Amino acid sequence: MSSGALIFQSVILGLLLGGLYALLASGLTLYFGIMRVVMIAHSAFLILAAYLAWWWHSRLGVDPLLSLVVTVPLFFGAGVLLQRLLLSRLRPATLTMMSVLLTFAIAVMIEGLLGYAFTGTQRRIQLGYGSANIELFGARIAVVKLIAFGLAAAALLTLWLLLKKTTFGWALRATIQHRDAARLVGIDTDRVAGFGFGLGLASAAVGGTALALDTTIYPSLHWHWIGPLMAIIVVGGLGSVPGAAAAAMVLGLTQSLLQIPLNTTWAQTVFYLALFATLAFRPQGFFGGRLAQRF
Repeated sequence: MSSGALIFQSVILGLLLGGLYALLASGLTLYFGIMRVVMIAHSAFLILAAYLAWWWHSRLGVDPLLSLVVTVPLFFGAGVLLQRLLLSRLRPATLTMMSVLLTFAIAVMIEGLLGYAFTGTQRRIQLGYGSANIELFGARIAVVKLIAFGLAAAALLTLWLLLKKTTFGWALRATIQHRDAARLVGIDTDRVAGFGFGLGLASAAVGGTALALDTTIYPSLHWHWIGPLMAIIVVGGLGSVPGAAAAAMVLGLTQSLLQIPLNTTWAQTVFYLALFATLAFRPQGFFGGRLAQRF
């Protein structure tokens, strides 16, 4: 493959990867925006969804995309219950710190349950179209990556329409911008927060299914994902869904291009370098201003 075709392929793959990152980071952004909760367990739920997609395909012989019919409402309900039964009971003064400890414990528990149920053996979905490729100007793009990107794009568009065009979306945005003011104008912020957490976990269900199409999974894989996702929401601006999407696209593209001179492991350090640069020079994020202005 010529150097020009290689760079073009890296750009395409970077954009596809960035779209998936954007979906995965959107849930983390919602959690923090709604209650200032740092949801360490988000990536564990992501891997749980990937395992459910794998089980759906390997045991039932059905396309893993159809597992979304079950996992999206299941994860939405789990998010509502998690917020109402656990997170809402934390003291406001120590909410952010205690949420880290609580959700870390949930992540470890999910990892342990996955290891018990499926062992530590690496799993991969074997699809009939898993090896199919599309040739584009000398670049070879895997069909499963295009499907994963399409799934992420559809989920993000649905989330954007929900936030911008519905009464619930307006209430959710008001809760994110100023919880006390939203309560004063008659918004049931506790109910809205529960549904917001449900949306966050529902995005993990979609993202986990998309991830399972082209990734080998194992119980501890979530630790590989949580660092880059945290970096994305900080660079994008905590609480900003559009900011997280922009940061995800930029960092995903940069990571893909850096894989040409570097290997995959070193290329991923771009997330942590971007995180350090953000904390040092623009703590509010490079793609978002004040929280109240991010929508």
